[in-house]
Amino acid sequence: MPTSQPTDVLLAHFHWANLSIIQACAGLSREQFYRRFEMGPGSLHDTVTHILGSTRGWADMLAGRPERPRLEGTERIAAELSALADEVIPDFVAVVRAHPLDELVTRERGGKSYTFPRGGVLTHVTTHGMHHRAQCLNMMRHVGVSPLPPSSVLEWMIAGEPK
Repeated sequence: MPTSQPTDVLLAHFHWANLSIIQACAGLSREQFYRRFEMGPGSLHDTVTHILGSTRGWADMLAGRPERPRLEGTERIAAELSALADEVIPDFVAVVRAHPLDELVTRERGGKSYTFPRGGVLTHVTTHGMHHRAQCLNMMRHVGVSPLPPSSVLEWMIAGEPK
């Protein structure tokens, strides 16, 4: 039975759901993977890249390290995005777990300073990912993927908390 701890659920599901989407992209043609849509970042490739890029950016902020260059605007095949997810998401998990969730963190962006509780950042990153995975599912539906890959927390729990 999957864990009942919300932090554990958010982090484990986040990794699983992103990999589920990326693995489904591996079977697509280049045309399907890069097809432009009037939603989200615009293609399956760009949306998955954005999920991973923003996760990496927030992990850098939580870790107190300089933000690395954004991933958006780069081109990778699904296998490369899967390998990147296996690097980015465990890093995010590690920095979330390294500090109390009620601790405050500050980030500067565009010359302005923002302060957030770590738990708020965790919630933002995981719900932001869910928002964009829903866009991916809609894009997949439009390119003919059937069945759609599992991605919900309920599907994760039914699968028995897969890694």
